[in-house]
Amino acid sequence: MRKKVEIDQEAVGQRMREEREKLGISRGELAELVGLSDYYIGQLERGERQMSLPVLVNISNCLHVSLDYLIFGKSYNEAGFINDSGKIYETNNKDNELNDLLNKCSFNELHLFKKLIKTILPYIN
Repeated sequence: MRKKVEIDQEAVGQRMREEREKLGISRGELAELVGLSDYYIGQLERGERQMSLPVLVNISNCLHVSLDYLIFGKSYNEAGFINDSGKIYETNNKDNELNDLLNKCSFNELHLFKKLIKTILPYIN
């Protein structure tokens, strides 16, 4: 018999709020991006409502975080981030803010940033 997993809606909502604020977007902007009302987003962030799986997926995609992080508060691999290609990016960087932002990127986004950095670097010095 499987053990029933309880989901802490308040903790999920708090993580949603924290990630939204890290991205610098308002509750209304998040609501617009996922096609919901800002009142409903507020209820989710306070843990007053339980969201459906499609809403949870849309929000996690919009916030660039994994479902397991939103639900359980930890990433699939605490030692690093695994992107679409399966490559692990270590999280032992000194620049945590930059690392956090890069960890939220898809493989294609990371590839684009790599190209941009290679283009810009010669002009910095």
